Amino acid sequence: MPFDVASVRGLFPTLGDGWIHFDAQAGQQIPDAVASAMNTGVRVLPVDPRGVYPQAVAAADTEQTARRAVADLLDADPAGVVFGSSRSALVSALVDALPAENWGGEVLCSRLDDEENIVGWLRGARRHGARVRWAELDVSDGTLPEGQYADLVNRRTRIITVTLASSVTGAIVDVGQIANFARSSGALLVVDASSAAPYVRMSAAELGADVVMVSPARWGGPRMGAMVFADPARIDALHRVSMDPGTTGPARLEPESLAGPQLTGLVASVEHLASLDGNATGKRRQRLTTSLDGTYEYVQRLTRYLVDSLTQLGRVQVIGADAHRVPAVSFVVDGVAAEKVCRRLSDNGISALADLPSRALARIGASDVGGAVTVGLGPYALPYEIDQLTRVLGSFG
Repeated sequence: MPFDVASVRGLFPTLGDGWIHFDAQAGQQIPDAVASAMNTGVRVLPVDPRGVYPQAVAAADTEQTARRAVADLLDADPAGVVFGSSRSALVSALVDALPAENWGGEVLCSRLDDEENIVGWLRGARRHGARVRWAELDVSDGTLPEGQYADLVNRRTRIITVTLASSVTGAIVDVGQIANFARSSGALLVVDASSAAPYVRMSAAELGADVVMVSPARWGGPRMGAMVFADPARIDALHRVSMDPGTTGPARLEPESLAGPQLTGLVASVEHLASLDGNATGKRRQRLTTSLDGTYEYVQRLTRYLVDSLTQLGRVQVIGADAHRVPAVSFVVDGVAAEKVCRRLSDNGISALADLPSRALARIGASDVGGAVTVGLGPYALPYEIDQLTRVLGSFG
């Protein structure tokens, strides 16, 4: 059955504000179910999950429920799910937790990644005296050629960090190929799946990653981060970063427990993803599979329409027009600064992002031509909205 975008739009009260929301990288719109769940969490879970009294027990139960929700999303073990206030906080926690032997060589980063998945590793490398090497992107289309890892990965490679999909070019990376190189060297492979998670059904085991990170705000959840270990036993070999010396399991890597409203919102957001297809049935993982497959098919068609519409405009240059991507696209308007483009879009009721902090866009040279505009499509986007975007951009001539 075709993806029912009308029903999906009904899940988002903010879509009634008259705006066209093409700023998914800043966070998708909040579904009503998530907002309601977080409101409930504020009222009934105001306490820390340590304690034997009813509210503390309820908070602890919610924490475990949230771990199971993320585990269902990534087809993983709840015992390997770690929470943090953000992706960058999780990276910092992992950097602090890794034993010294993990830093006795080289750290391999990617220019395609968000800063949240880079800065912590660079700090850790400086602290331990590790060498940093870089996987470079193809500046012609904003993709990350996986073949270069055959030359970059060697016996000294200890950590490899890479994104599953770019938040600016949308380019999807063949992480499985990189995982093969990581296994050959015994390197820890950390994958940021934040930009792909709202659209792509995935399995931590099938990715071949040791650690997978996601940012729930990217699919309409709370602003926080989750880090999933493919092998939960690996957590026990890491240094504790928790302020509580009595913690065990994933809580060892959480400096402090997250507030109840964030956890209730996280659970509701995963349930939201599982409900995007009204015909999805079965357990949550099965419903997620059906709903995300339907979402992916819909946004892929819409993204193709977006790219085709933009490339027909004479002054608009799409970065990587033919790249295999999630629904994120960056473009430049010849002779017009990105900030000015976004201001005109805003004047016409369209939300878009200008000059996102991105080593990929910098490498491509977007700053030399006034910066790039980035747009991202949620599952609630419409062809009509793309037509409106194209109309406004066409006004530049």
